[in-house]
Amino acid sequence: MEILPKQPSVKGPAQMFTGDVWFDVIAKGEEPSRMRVNVVRFAPGARTAWHSHAVGQTLHVTEGIGLVQSSGGEVTEIRPGQTIYTPPGEWHWHGAAPDHFMSHLAMWEGPGEGHGPESEWGALVRDDEYNAR
Repeated sequence: MEILPKQPSVKGPAQMFTGDVWFDVIAKGEEPSRMRVNVVRFAPGARTAWHSHAVGQTLHVTEGIGLVQSSGGEVTEIRPGQTIYTPPGEWHWHGAAPDHFMSHLAMWEGPGEGHGPESEWGALVRDDEYNAR
């Protein structure tokens, strides 16, 4: 057993996030594990860029009110206690509602050694896309 020290919070980079987003790495999956877990905190209106995950992603909302959208789908409100699963390769974004903070656990797996990137990042979500509810 190993008790790992808490790592510093990291500000989400501007090429991957709009607005103020901070995350704490909980697990980063040292081989043979591929498990990744982050606590992600979004300020009101903040959100990810469009992205997809090679092996899918699960989000669990812990506080606040958020928004999520898959490519071609509707912008949907998410609340504490809800779990959202995005299958492998599905382009999506997630973030806080315009007037609320939102935090979630983000859980995903790396694809394994020699199998390409675990996530692919695209364009930032435009304001008209974000406000499409």
